[in-house]
Amino acid sequence: MGYMRAAEMRKFVGEDAALRDHLAHNHYPPVPLAMIGPCKRAIAAAREGEWDRQIRLPKGVSYRDQKTASVRAIVEAHHLEAFLGGFEDLEEYTRRRE
Repeated sequence: MGYMRAAEMRKFVGEDAALRDHLAHNHYPPVPLAMIGPCKRAIAAAREGEWDRQIRLPKGVSYRDQKTASVRAIVEAHHLEAFLGGFEDLEEYTRRRE
């Protein structure tokens, strides 16, 4: 349900609005909107195949006690597959990029 909602929202209202909606409504508890920037950077890096690249997290947010997280970790944790361009899961996207 979350994937389909995000994919459809992306088509009709654009990526920024769809991402905001996805983080707020497809997660419980909702993801803080401070994560929009890191998620956008992770999406861009994932499209380039840079899965291990580290993304700086906003003040007050950490991943495994670190101030950065890999693109892969951000995409997986925030279920961003719908923003990668037509792939239902991260494994499918990764396979097709190789």
